[in-house]
Amino acid sequence: QLQLVESGGGLVQPGGSLRLSCATSGFTLDYYAIGWFRQAPGKEREGVSCINSNGRSTNYADSVKGRFTISRDNAKNTVYLQMNSLKPENTAVYYCARDRRFFRLCTFSLKEYDYWGQGTQVTVSS
Repeated sequence: QLQLVESGGGLVQPGGSLRLSCATSGFTLDYYAIGWFRQAPGKEREGVSCINSNGRSTNYADSVKGRFTISRDNAKNTVYLQMNSLKPENTAVYYCARDRRFFRLCTFSLKEYDYWGQGTQVTVSS
């Protein structure tokens, strides 16, 4: 059964850090780009970061560049999102998703992702 399961969310103070994990199963992670997305209340889901299949190419939303780092460990079937210097506006449900096609550069286009995790809540508040 193909699954993506996010973990690592929680409540953190402004300026704090969290590391999100996306544990995958049921497919060969090595073949696929993975994206991290978020959705805040009343807002559309948006791309945060993505990484291609071998980890050599990454993208970041302008709002998180220099603060967030995406990485992957294909041997552990897991993709990570390290989030530093968190701000209240980063509060959202964070999702990971699998690119629907093999071996290509990642994108923030939601329609290019076919399987999604259930999400993990990140709340940044004092």
